[in-house]
Amino acid sequence: MITTSQERLQAHTRILRSRGLALPSGGLPVPEILDSWGRCAEAGLPIDLVPEVPVVSSADLQRRRDQAGLLRHLALAEIETLSQQIAGSNFLLAFGDQDGVILDMFEDHRFATSSSGAGIVAGSHWAEGICGTNGLGTALAAGRAISVNGPEHYFFHFGDISCTASPIRDAWGQVVGVLDASSYFESRQRHTEALVKMATTQIENLLLYHQMRDAVVLAIHPRAEFLGTLSAGLMAFDPSGSLRAVNARAHVLLSGLSVASGTGFEALFNAPFDATVQFLRKGGTANLHDVMGSALVVRAQGAAAVTSPPDYVTRPGLSMSNEKTSASAGSISIGGQHYLAADPCVEAALRTVAAAVRLKVPVLIHGETGTGKEQLARHAHEVSGRKGAFVAVNCGALPAELFESELFGHKGGAFTGARREDNPGLLASADGGTLLLDELRELPLALQPALLRFLDDQLVRPVGGTQSRKVDVQIVAASHTELEAEVAAGRFRADLMYRLNTVCVVLPPLRERRDFGEAVWHVLNGLAPGASITPAAIDLLASHSWPGNFRELRAVLTRALLARGETDAALDRPELISHLPARSGAGVNGASALHLGATELVLREFERTGHNVSLTSRNLAISRTTVYRHLRERRTQPQG
Repeated sequence: MITTSQERLQAHTRILRSRGLALPSGGLPVPEILDSWGRCAEAGLPIDLVPEVPVVSSADLQRRRDQAGLLRHLALAEIETLSQQIAGSNFLLAFGDQDGVILDMFEDHRFATSSSGAGIVAGSHWAEGICGTNGLGTALAAGRAISVNGPEHYFFHFGDISCTASPIRDAWGQVVGVLDASSYFESRQRHTEALVKMATTQIENLLLYHQMRDAVVLAIHPRAEFLGTLSAGLMAFDPSGSLRAVNARAHVLLSGLSVASGTGFEALFNAPFDATVQFLRKGGTANLHDVMGSALVVRAQGAAAVTSPPDYVTRPGLSMSNEKTSASAGSISIGGQHYLAADPCVEAALRTVAAAVRLKVPVLIHGETGTGKEQLARHAHEVSGRKGAFVAVNCGALPAELFESELFGHKGGAFTGARREDNPGLLASADGGTLLLDELRELPLALQPALLRFLDDQLVRPVGGTQSRKVDVQIVAASHTELEAEVAAGRFRADLMYRLNTVCVVLPPLRERRDFGEAVWHVLNGLAPGASITPAAIDLLASHSWPGNFRELRAVLTRALLARGETDAALDRPELISHLPARSGAGVNGASALHLGATELVLREFERTGHNVSLTSRNLAISRTTVYRHLRERRTQPQG
């Protein structure tokens, strides 16, 4: 039996050397790793064991997922973002519960097909006392973020994996889950730990807003410009001014002061609580000093604020699929229109793009057609505070030979067919504002180097011109396809993808949104403010896949409203059935079945309009080309 830390280290070193490995540069592992080795030895784990990672039953896994609730959805949104930030590095991302059981995971193909990924599956149990020193289990055991690189694993079976994990705490400081990023040991990225910590902070802040939604939440920071960022401290007070919760950053900013639950506002700051909150509710910020004399800027957030919650997020709310909500509940205003944002993934996207435009970095929005990519881009423009115009261009709508002159402008008569007067171009038109490049995959390959150069220097030179001018443009790009596939096919430049992919957000399809019930009410009230719908009808709608997302939902509800006449009765299940696409039973992976369902929807509408392609296109909010494609495909299907 190994009895001392030094003996354990010596045993570990001998096994490392016998396998041609070595301790990390500098000799000894960090103290957290040595502490973990000690806990593993005291638990009686043999150091040369090839462990079998236990996996919980399907029923237990589902129970744990249900129990995680909102936390799980927030974590999945962050995993989506992380998967874009570390793409191409042979990685695996996992969200686990407080027991160390992986509830959800995302891995790229190369990691999934390697021996490194063996045993890492949904439901696998990675507690340190079972699997030895490992990122997920050791972060939970230590209660802090930690990286475990290759030979630092207690069991050498995991020696070719590098893991970074961070525990997730709720508003009361209790560990409720863990986020983990793993990769090959030799391909690990040193910035991964920072990304995982940032993602954890985002989840924890959103949890605090949700769990303290009936409290007065204040953001604090020495500098006002950081109040809307992850650097801000968050503090929740009850109406009497007693402290209920703080985030980790607030602990740091108020170092030396007691931030225990129940501490009074006046015991922390040299200002009365009621007067401070009353002032903050009028909007803006206030300058305060804590009782030790440190200067801070404070702003009301969440339910404490008259305006929306923090400018980068809408306060999380649980789904109310069978309840009618007001226009403002779970929504924000974009261009004077209500934008539904009650789904945690959408909330995370709003928060991320707002943070990105404050840093003036490009934003890439992924999402199926009809998920609201342009509205999210407009939100990015509005929260950026930019005074210039929002300019949107569909990269698939301009002829390739004219795209450069439209984007960069041209001098009068610069080429055959050009206007006689100068054309400033779309980039110059968006100076001081935002340019949306929609359907990015259609950007002509020959123009991509010029756009990459503009992203580096922000200089615009019109076609036929000799002088360049500097412009200040926020670039937002949107795509319904994965650009990695376009790069692999040679249709898109990898360097441009990486540049535009600085910050990437993913809008969930309608079928995966937790606020589906609110989405139905949202669309219905937009079409007919006095209309209503039954819970049974919403359940029916929720059973379909919605390949056209909000556009398709709007088309279905429009047809149902037109067909029913002037009655004020609530839309019910029977009258919706005939307007829905045939049930495909397809989930996210049922692409062919989804496509077949869409074809049947187009054919049904084509018949209903008396074979009128234009009306079919308009009613379904799809292009005439798409209508013709579905008609051709049905003619090629075997009959009978």
